[in-house]
Amino acid sequence: MRELVFECPQEQAEPWSEALLEAGALSVSVADADDGTDAEKPLYGEPGLEPETNAWDRNRVVALLDDEEDAGALVSTACAALGLAAAPSWTVREVADEDWVRLTQAQFDPIAVDGRIWIVPSWHEVPADAAGADVCIRLDPGLAFGTGSHPTTHLCLGWLAEHLTPGASVLDYGCGSGILAIAAGKLGAGAVLGVDIDAQAVQATQDNAQVNGVALDAMLPEAMPAGQFEFVLANILSNPLKVLAPMLCGRVAPGGRLVLSGVLERQAEEVAAAYAPWITLSVWRALDGWVCLHGQKP
Repeated sequence: MRELVFECPQEQAEPWSEALLEAGALSVSVADADDGTDAEKPLYGEPGLEPETNAWDRNRVVALLDDEEDAGALVSTACAALGLAAAPSWTVREVADEDWVRLTQAQFDPIAVDGRIWIVPSWHEVPADAAGADVCIRLDPGLAFGTGSHPTTHLCLGWLAEHLTPGASVLDYGCGSGILAIAAGKLGAGAVLGVDIDAQAVQATQDNAQVNGVALDAMLPEAMPAGQFEFVLANILSNPLKVLAPMLCGRVAPGGRLVLSGVLERQAEEVAAAYAPWITLSVWRALDGWVCLHGQKP
């Protein structure tokens, strides 16, 4: 593999990315060309929101090319598509062959949550310390979101460990890799349903549940059957949580519990306000700037 590298101004970053992909690049990334200098600028938006600008003043564009791809021809094609008279100065560099899956996996080690729950990636042996844990989840995220390392996941797992009633029905909406749904099953829940808008997440949840010996159903939202649950969990982000408020509250059985996370501390009041017509929510616990909200349906 090889990488084509050049710089461009802010207004050209996105057009160049699209043109290069159309011309045959395998992937394109854009980074701050001033990275590591005093001129470096942060560029980010709130969780769930787009940043105000999608590029920097000076951008480094990196396009991944197949070994057979003619870099000069690709640049010329992209340049013509953009209507530019001349292409920027560019270079090509070799990309060493790597086992990218193994490198990515190496970032994630076994994780202990409140001393009672362990999340052990499938490529690790179960640590000796996990032998006496209440719950040990063997996890392979696959292409789904959810390695178990995020504070919001820890908050939800801690809440489940303290409050889940054995035999209770559970809905995990936005199940990702299935961590919360599987933890609920291992903690003694009855019927467990995982729902996600991503088909790959549904598959990951099904696969991880099978590995962990947990019986549950996982599906896309449009396949959800009618019915209510004694416990409804949603670890997503504040904006979709606010939009989903009527639906999620409608899925909570009378006397049932609703648990939300993916919410920053400063967003807690506005998220709680969105649910106030149906369920009064309060902060159960905060961790690293994130909160877990919970409440009981009348």
